[in-house]
Amino acid sequence: MDLSPSPAQQLLQQSARTFLQQRCPPERVQQLALDPRGFAADLWKEIATLGWPGLLIPPELGGSGGSVGDALALVEELGRACFPSPFVGSAVVATSVLAAAGGPRARKLLPALAMGERICALAVLEESGRLDPDALALPGTAPGRLTGRKLFVADVHAATDVIVLGRGPAGPTALLLPMDRGGIEARPLDSMTGDKLFELGFADVETRSDDLLGAPGDGWALLAPAFRLGALARSAEMVGAAQRVLELCVEHARVRVQGGRPIGAYQAVQHACADLFRDVESARWLTWETGWKVETSRPDVDAAVATAKAYCAEAALRVARRGHQIMGAIGYSEEHPLHLFHKRILAASLDAGDAALHLETVARAIGLP
Repeated sequence: MDLSPSPAQQLLQQSARTFLQQRCPPERVQQLALDPRGFAADLWKEIATLGWPGLLIPPELGGSGGSVGDALALVEELGRACFPSPFVGSAVVATSVLAAAGGPRARKLLPALAMGERICALAVLEESGRLDPDALALPGTAPGRLTGRKLFVADVHAATDVIVLGRGPAGPTALLLPMDRGGIEARPLDSMTGDKLFELGFADVETRSDDLLGAPGDGWALLAPAFRLGALARSAEMVGAAQRVLELCVEHARVRVQGGRPIGAYQAVQHACADLFRDVESARWLTWETGWKVETSRPDVDAAVATAKAYCAEAALRVARRGHQIMGAIGYSEEHPLHLFHKRILAASLDAGDAALHLETVARAIGLP
């Protein structure tokens, strides 16, 4: 079984790397990290002309009908560049939800998402912080009124629409709301990683019949495949970021001279860099194998995604931490990009479920209570 990228995927990665090197170098990533907006509308318009937001949208709705592998190839490059954008949340997760839901509202929104004219966020987590249907408390019905809040909503400041998962009489229910609907307010939350997270408040917000995605009570079943795809995309993002940390460390080991020799000539540093390579390659292989399982609808796909997300989170964080040791003092300064990749990996490791959550899924899959 050949898990390497296809020629088309290699071309996608090469073109993405060239674009990101030219338009979003580390200096600009740092500027955006310090900017309260944390988002460059001009860059989003440019990637829209390249067709990236519509990668997973069917051609009849204005997209390119790409595969899961295509998305993983692109997201890995976004991670390697530490590209700050709502791509995973909007172009991967929300797009997958809307494509699965169908209906007039979703079919009308998808072409605008493909063109980059609209951006869709996802509001699921509440006070418990658990990605679990039993943790839902926000009442959600359509038609009706919506009052309450969602926490840790990413990229909502850049979004034109938001998918809200609430609890209706029949169970978890998904609603699609425009951000300019009266009574919706986004309040920024402090984040150690620099990611732009928000508390999304709903003050007696009107919900209409056509706001409903899928059937009442089917919200979790509708979103679950998109959650899996989001977890896999975050795994690819961490692989890309860890790959760049590896490259930075190897480059540093070649040119940093200590005791009259490059530090890369010392066995301790050689073995440390080899450890980084081992973690990056094993995480990449596991991510791509899981992508193949998702595309081919393998029966063990839930456990496979959980395994990949848990492993990539731990492996990529090991790479980031060891990278600081190899780089020494310069790796801890904000003038060096290493801290950006460490923060990106940490944020991606928590999004779409942390390692502990996914390890519980794996434990259940292997027969443990």
